[in-house]
Parts: sequence; C-alpha cells; structure tokens
Amino acid sequence: MKTIIEENKYRIKTIIQYMTGYQNEDIEQEIYIKIWKNLERYQAGTNFSAWIKTLASNVCKDFLKSKAHKTDSLKIDDETALENIKDKNNPQKILDSKMRQKIILKAVDSLPKKMKDVIYLYEFEEKSYTEISKKLNIPEGTVKSRLNNARKILANVLEKIL
Repeated sequence: MKTIIEENKYRIKTIIQYMTGYQNEDIEQEIYIKIWKNLERYQAGTNFSAWIKTLASNVCKDFLKSKAHKTDSLKIDDETALENIKDKNNPQKILDSKMRQKIILKAVDSLPKKMKDVIYLYEFEEKSYTEISKKLNIPEGTVKSRLNNARKILANVLEKIL
C-alpha cells in the first residue's frame, strides 16, 4: 500500500485540488482507505491509474455532496479566500504555468515518433500497456521499454530547462 500511495500521491492531491478548490488531507486519507478496501476489486490488466482516478473523483464528489463540505467551506476565512483569488488571477503564475506546459509539450514533441506515440497514449490518454500494445500492434515489453526510454530522455531534457 505504501508504494501505491507514493506512486499516486501527486495525482490524488491534484484531483482533490481540482475538484474541491483546495487541499484536504481528510479527503486524501479517505481515498487511500477506499483504495485499500477495494484493492481486491481491481481487475488486473486494466489501467490502475485510471481506476485510482475514478475512486478519487468519486470520493471528492461524495464530499462535495456532504454536510462536511458545507461546513468546511464556511471555515475558510476571508484571508484564505483572497489568497486563492489572487493566485488564480495572478497573471505571472498563469503565464508561468502555461510556459511550463508548452515546454513539456515541446519536449514530448521532440521525441522520436515511436516514443512520442507511447508517451501520448500512456500519459495523456491514460491507456494501459495492453491497450497501447494492441493499438500500436507491438509487444507489451516494447511498450514498457519505449515508455521507460522516453521518460529518461524527457527527464534529461526537462531537468536542463525547468
């Protein structure tokens, strides 16, 4: 379970932030509990990341419907609300974020076509190794190898830029 948490912590925090508008450790813990309780229901061979994303989204939706959310939203003080508004409307932060995205996309674009296809399908379309293998008509081992090599190249390129 520790490995699952470490590998998906960023994804889960991002989903919580996106869906609720702020970080909430209680929701995060609830998601980990749901993952742990439902792990035996996970169907091997399907996309594990997508499964976790669905669980996390459902927990967030349940939270947003709950009374806890209504009382939580009242607890956010005016100062925090103003900071959130400033951050969301801060032109420099928006520009930095967009520039970062462009740099990453440009780096992905610079990969050889075979690697670019695998990265795109895995990271952006959240396809499993099996789905990518079938779509590109290549063995799963080749998918894993290309994905690994692409990540190494991207890490090198982006480390120098970002």
